[in-house]
Amino acid sequence: MTRALVIPASELRERFSRSAGPGGQHVNTTDSRVELSFDLANSPAVPERLRTRMLDRLANRLVDGVLTVAASEQRAQLQNRAVARERLASLLRAAAAAPPPVRRPTKPSRGAMERRIAAKKRRGATKRNRRASSDD
Repeated sequence: MTRALVIPASELRERFSRSAGPGGQHVNTTDSRVELSFDLANSPAVPERLRTRMLDRLANRLVDGVLTVAASEQRAQLQNRAVARERLASLLRAAAAAPPPVRRPTKPSRGAMERRIAAKKRRGATKRNRRASSDD
């Protein structure tokens, strides 16, 4: 998954079922849909500092600490397994990513403020000149 985090295959659970979608009568007879589950809350492969971050970020996708991904786009079970594993890996990679640096608020420079006010005055003068004069 990443250099720091590798999920052993023994911690992944796969379930297979019949799939809707492409394949015609083939999908009525084969279990090509794949559900891949990973118990994030109890996995010894995930370091504690990453686990809390990942649990927070994936809170809306977890059921009792278990992350489940389904794939049924392909006709073949093997291809759906690969898609599900890649989808799970990308979810975990995004959840484990370091938070972005904190933004330090800055104020606009004096020149920037003066340019902004000058532009507003020019725009106001343009609009004022468009008005019909009341001299008529």
